[in-house]
Amino acid sequence: MQIREQWIDEAIKNIRKKMDWVSDKNKDIIPYTCAADGSYIDMSKKDPGDPKSEGINWWTNGFWGGLLWLLYEDTKDEKYKEYARISEKKLEECFVEYRGLHHDVGFMYMLTAVADYKITGNPHSREIGLHAANLLAGRFNIKGNFIRAWNLRDGEPHTGWAIIDCMMNLSLLYWAYEEDHDPRYLHIAKAHADTVLENFIREDRSSEHIVEFDPVSGRKITTYGGQGYEKGSAWSRGQAWAVYGFTISYIHTKEEKYLEAAKKAAEYCISQIPKNGIIPIDFKQPKVPALEDSCAAAILASGLIELSVQIPPCKNARYRDAALLLLQTLAEDRSDFTQTCDAILKNCSASYHEKTHHIAMVYADYFFVEAIYKLNGTGRFMW
Repeated sequence: MQIREQWIDEAIKNIRKKMDWVSDKNKDIIPYTCAADGSYIDMSKKDPGDPKSEGINWWTNGFWGGLLWLLYEDTKDEKYKEYARISEKKLEECFVEYRGLHHDVGFMYMLTAVADYKITGNPHSREIGLHAANLLAGRFNIKGNFIRAWNLRDGEPHTGWAIIDCMMNLSLLYWAYEEDHDPRYLHIAKAHADTVLENFIREDRSSEHIVEFDPVSGRKITTYGGQGYEKGSAWSRGQAWAVYGFTISYIHTKEEKYLEAAKKAAEYCISQIPKNGIIPIDFKQPKVPALEDSCAAAILASGLIELSVQIPPCKNARYRDAALLLLQTLAEDRSDFTQTCDAILKNCSASYHEKTHHIAMVYADYFFVEAIYKLNGTGRFMW
């Protein structure tokens, strides 16, 4: 997709200019959010004052490398490849701390090791990607046909919990199947996608965030509101994961049921997008306070663009136009291209009931830049 509008050209110019100095400043760390002074905080090291700190195992630690690879593909500047590999090398430490890993190895290694292999043909990166795919496949519950999300959370094992986010992590399994020709990866990815299709998507086309299954019998037990407003509500980032995740499953399998699921999820989201293009944390949250999540907007926009590519041009305008609204709003009203903050997007929120809202998050920047480059017709499909 290539769309020529002045605001897109301006956004790309600003992204290149900002990432030039931000990458130099942060080449030796793996950032997530920013400190009060606007500087990125290194998430590759455990915080000694926080017993819940995951250090190098933190689930967003692949997005910095992914962002750098996007810039490398765009500019061909060798420094971005060099910096991305620093991040990639650090993530190999996770294999030593095995019990710290979780289902988000897809996010962590798809955008680092697998991206490196796709772009440069680095054989070592291929092996790292396949190693991660095996770990993800090992989380599959054969009785319930789902991939277990987390390990210990708040002292509880949560062995029967699956979450909508994992639809994105399936890309690692699809890639492993296509690369290694072992069908077990494909079987597991499709089985999980089918379970989500049956148990997460509601009649109104919105999605659950968390579904709990009995890990022994596989029976569905209950659902949780998770990072949204409450049980039964519609956490906006979760809806974006559904749109993008089912689109990914369609791209890799060409099974129409996944395309239809992506379209249904997209229709729900589009029906909820405010005219100003500013996305709330939860589509069913109270109007006051007006809490928002720019990260959800960026993910949804990129997912909608990818979905529009899978549909005939005569039918995809609805998805494309919604993505343009979201991205133009982000570029013009929710971006910081100054040198006072390392991150680009403002007003991101991890969850509704978090104490702090409207922060910077590196994966918001990743999906924003990914989506903008899609409009420009550059870059490659990372998933």
